Amino acid sequence: MALLDIDGLDLSISGTPILRGVSLSVKAGEVLGVVGESGSGKSLTALTVMRLLPRGAVASGRVALDGLDLLAASEREMCGLRGRAVGMVFQEPMTALNPLKSIGAQVAEGFSLHLGLGRADAEKQALAVLERVGLPPARIPPTRYPHELSGGQRQRVVIAMAVALKPRLVIADEPTTALDVTTQAQILRLLRGLVAEDGAGLVLISHDLAVVTAMADRIAVMRSGEVVETGPGGRDQCPRRSLRSVLGGTPSRPSRILIRSPCGRPPRTCRPGTRSLRATCCWPSRARCATTGCRAAIRLLRRGSTGRWTACPSRCAGAKA
Repeated sequence: MALLDIDGLDLSISGTPILRGVSLSVKAGEVLGVVGESGSGKSLTALTVMRLLPRGAVASGRVALDGLDLLAASEREMCGLRGRAVGMVFQEPMTALNPLKSIGAQVAEGFSLHLGLGRADAEKQALAVLERVGLPPARIPPTRYPHELSGGQRQRVVIAMAVALKPRLVIADEPTTALDVTTQAQILRLLRGLVAEDGAGLVLISHDLAVVTAMADRIAVMRSGEVVETGPGGRDQCPRRSLRSVLGGTPSRPSRILIRSPCGRPPRTCRPGTRSLRATCCWPSRARCATTGCRAAIRLLRRGSTGRWTACPSRCAGAKA
């Protein structure tokens, strides 16, 4: 059974469709990499799992954590799950951290709220977590404030807050943004080591292909609010063709069942009648066998024995890659 199971997730904000039919799963101890261009829906998928959506957002489908439907859970139940069952490393640590609280107090807060520990015991636990993420009290006192730390150190504090209670699932949203290459490698090794030690599942969101292929056991490619391909991770196994298509490149030998947008715009901004499928979808087929009948639906087609799934027009379901 999957630790996290997202099935047919649709999300709209103020009536505008953002996510359409997103289906992903993560097992305990597995790293799922989610990649795609800016605006493809990666972060909003993660925020839907955390139920931290903006006003006017309406989500439907199924988002289950250990069998518990998170979309049906009350806000009180979610408050008990955030931090304890699901931890999140946000993209920008300076906005995730409270500038008026010391880093030790911010890490200790989770122990007080979820475990009911007193101040002294919570601070003791916080010291152990900070040392675990590479911020020993002898070198980085817990009384320091976020502005007194470097970018990499602030990111380590955010990671400490996310893994402090050893949640079953960790979501890392662009955890290496704005960090230098050396610090990026350190942060990624830290994340991988922490989830391996705790046996947690990790959802790694990034637009950096090098990061994802080096870290992920499986990769999901998103574009315009849809998952267009899933496949095994690793530099030799990643779904290169869809990755290049999603990020603007063109494979020298396109797959017959690969699809891409000719205009690069989100579906809601596509003009009907200009090579788009319909007014609400901008996923025309790049398949040679595509006809007007292919425009009715797009689904994921399994390819071979590799466990890879690729977005395919319905008429091309029998076509070979």
